[in-house]
Amino acid sequence: MAPADAHTDAGTGPAPQADTGAEDTLDLELSEEILALFGEDPPAGEAMRPLPGAPASPASSVPGGAGPAAGTRPATSRATVSDLLDHPADWRPVTTPAGVFQLVPVRLERDLAVLTRWMNDPAVAAFWELAGPEAVTAAHLRPQLEGDGRSVPCLGVLAGIPMSYWEIYRADLDPLARHYPARPQDTGIHLLIGGVHNRGQGVGTTLLRAVADLVLDNRPRCARVVAEPDLRNTPSVSAFLSAGFRFSAELELPDKRAALMVRDRIHRAQL
Repeated sequence: MAPADAHTDAGTGPAPQADTGAEDTLDLELSEEILALFGEDPPAGEAMRPLPGAPASPASSVPGGAGPAAGTRPATSRATVSDLLDHPADWRPVTTPAGVFQLVPVRLERDLAVLTRWMNDPAVAAFWELAGPEAVTAAHLRPQLEGDGRSVPCLGVLAGIPMSYWEIYRADLDPLARHYPARPQDTGIHLLIGGVHNRGQGVGTTLLRAVADLVLDNRPRCARVVAEPDLRNTPSVSAFLSAGFRFSAELELPDKRAALMVRDRIHRAQL
């Protein structure tokens, strides 16, 4: 379920979302925002703010787009839910060795065709398993776009050109948390590189480091960025290692054996 493109610059997909029926529980202290998801009143003085709107469409067109299937989550009013990821739409562009890079939240009407083309690339489909018509990609995106904000699908725009697909998600609120010792505010990354010309050139490693830095810069309560690429996808695992992630464990997920990759805030300067 963790999609990842078969090149060094590929990425990882979302953790399995199907409920196995096991009554797993997490040893996590419930924060106010988690209680809010279950209908509890937030503490006095903590206002719920609306999620930001998606930014304007990038000037350049993209040659494809894709991302792994996320689990269906209950649709809630995005106007009344606190933002669980500190507003990725507001994160500023960053300068990288590959050029200026920015995460732009997906808009279905604008981006569906491009993402569907990426999903139908054989190298992508081998791990994301979302090949097919636009309806397949749309069915993957809608639960995130209409959900509570715990997963935000984004285009990666490099030097003005959309060239990758990313999902920034709350790993501690995801089914993945049943399979590793999750900590509050753990933030996960799924990604894929859309254009063949951007694969195998070190671009994926550069952008993985940039996005992990964006998460840590904009989410002060997050101590770790995590990912779970398929263990078979050696180039993807290698890209994470080169980007400052460490191999933490092998995970037996419902539909794959994954490598748990972790980038710790505390070791950020050394890696």
